[in-house]
Amino acid sequence: MEELSLELKQMIIDTLNLEETDVDDIDTDAPLFGDGLGLDSIDALELGLAVKKRYGVVLSAESEEMRQHFYSVASLAAFILARRSSLALTGEDRHG
Repeated sequence: MEELSLELKQMIIDTLNLEETDVDDIDTDAPLFGDGLGLDSIDALELGLAVKKRYGVVLSAESEEMRQHFYSVASLAAFILARRSSLALTGEDRHG
């Protein structure tokens, strides 16, 4: 999960153009929104699209679960890993 967390941190930096930020500046367990990294709802939409494009994982924008999955880099990595495992076990379409 460490490798995925690093990938996600870099994806956050690249997607949101956080030029002054390095992967080491993002705490894996810190909140991404509010007092943590300080992201907002527009950032969440951009990240959701980037996650879908890169990992084939779709999150509902209206879902309370989305807030939980996007709480931190660690929670997002855990969700992606769980979703990938679920898809591999069930053979579901990656976009379904």
